[in-house]
Amino acid sequence: MDSEPRIYGYTRAACTILTHVVCILFTILITVLSRPGSSWFSWHPFLMTLAFSFFMTQAILVFSPHGSPVRMFPHKSKGRVHWILQCLCLTCAAMGFAAIVYNKHLAGKAHFTSWHGLTGLVTVCVAGLQCSAAVSLIYPSLVKGWSLAKLKRYHAAAGLLTYLLGSGSLFLGISSVWFIASVGEIAWYLAALCPALSSLVIMSQATNAYMAKKRLQS
Repeated sequence: MDSEPRIYGYTRAACTILTHVVCILFTILITVLSRPGSSWFSWHPFLMTLAFSFFMTQAILVFSPHGSPVRMFPHKSKGRVHWILQCLCLTCAAMGFAAIVYNKHLAGKAHFTSWHGLTGLVTVCVAGLQCSAAVSLIYPSLVKGWSLAKLKRYHAAAGLLTYLLGSGSLFLGISSVWFIASVGEIAWYLAALCPALSSLVIMSQATNAYMAKKRLQS
């Protein structure tokens, strides 16, 4: 019985480390394919992948007890690292969004005509709202009648939804004609596993954290 928690810990640590590696490799892949700076469009896949595959994933895994590079830091320091990474995520997402809007304007094409475009729009808006609402965690006195614990619960739930939206937008993006033509169908299946795997690990860790809190309260 004593070996079970140790095995589970090793498994979760391995999954977390794998997620770090996968999101980095996926970001490098998109960077190589898009060649940022070669066109206005090239900035869109690069910045969006950097935002949601790298910065947001790393921001969430900051609090993971398994495989976080700053797991030995005090919680307050982890919160600051999380805030910095999320601000970088929102900045990259906003610039990537602006790049594709301007590119379509130059090409005379309609905006938000695909599921990827619509999902991306919703994701950027939700990410902006999430970061704005997070200010209440730094200054809880701004929100009357809400405890800090409740604010953290809602922030975590909204953050998970935002991450799933970002992963969904990335998946729809790599399902585009541009990406499939760039990597081929076989490589596409491997690339499609990246956002799926990251989402699965993040969901699993969020569930484990919730269950652990419930056990402590019972």
